[in-house]
Amino acid sequence: MEDLKDLDVALELTRAMVEINTPVCQTSSELRAHLTDMRSKLAKAAAEEGARLLAIAVPPHGKAAQSITNKRRYLELAARWGLLAREQGVCGCHVHVDVHDKETAVRVSNHLRPWLPTLLALTANSPIYLEQDTGFASWRWLMATRWPCAGPPPYLESVEHYEALVAMHMAAGTLLDEQMVYWDVRPSTHLPTVEVRVSDIPLTVDETVLLATLIRALVMTALDQGTQGPTLEPEVLRAAYWLAARDGLTGNALDVLKAEPMPMTKAVEGLRQYVEPALQELGDSAMVDDAIQRVLATGNGAVRQRKAFREGANLIALTEVKP
Repeated sequence: MEDLKDLDVALELTRAMVEINTPVCQTSSELRAHLTDMRSKLAKAAAEEGARLLAIAVPPHGKAAQSITNKRRYLELAARWGLLAREQGVCGCHVHVDVHDKETAVRVSNHLRPWLPTLLALTANSPIYLEQDTGFASWRWLMATRWPCAGPPPYLESVEHYEALVAMHMAAGTLLDEQMVYWDVRPSTHLPTVEVRVSDIPLTVDETVLLATLIRALVMTALDQGTQGPTLEPEVLRAAYWLAARDGLTGNALDVLKAEPMPMTKAVEGLRQYVEPALQELGDSAMVDDAIQRVLATGNGAVRQRKAFREGANLIALTEVKP
């Protein structure tokens, strides 16, 4: 365990999960280096304890109910939310991007809402749950959205609107605290950032870097726009999410502004074009193009997991992080 001394490693709600947090990164190459080092060290530590570290978003086998981590807040969650908490052995990837203040985070959240289903489809990595094909590319998203304040975020008119919604949930008893605001994008509760939580944990470091870079570019693009962002029809956004969670990259997307279906590959290309100026500023256009081409060619985690499962290959070997 000596290698873990310098890592920001945290226990999560269930004992089947572990969380690593990178330091603040200025470039995509810096992020890649940190993720590679941290995944490798954590995989080595797991192996020393007779365990395996998997880059996977839901348990591929075992049982639905997981052991809860012995931490006061987590035990209270389990006591109040029962099986919902004990079945929450899901792993996502959260990306934080620095913003000036909470008001800015709220405005940026509105601008990011149309692109969240595309980000989910691009990084879906949870089709196999408890030794069965769920029929969904991201079963994690379906499981996570059972919580009372989760999934597609509402259009937020202001910080006061955000705080009023949180206060309503708190008064009603549907939230334990503000940390339980599990919307797929939100103002961070503990950092001066906007936090994007829509994605499964990606299978590879390269896919993780792609996700983080696209989100950073989306935030930069939002900051350059003076409006509060499109309001969107909630049912259209919900339908777009559902398609992304079910089909990932292999089916149709839904244009949330026009309420019209289109191939998910076209939605990914639309996202790529939308953030082109920001990617040029970051110097990441070539990296993003290459990463997207490879994901579309070889498949994201969901495609590769399902192929291995269908062919009887070892899912654990496919998703295991090598030391």
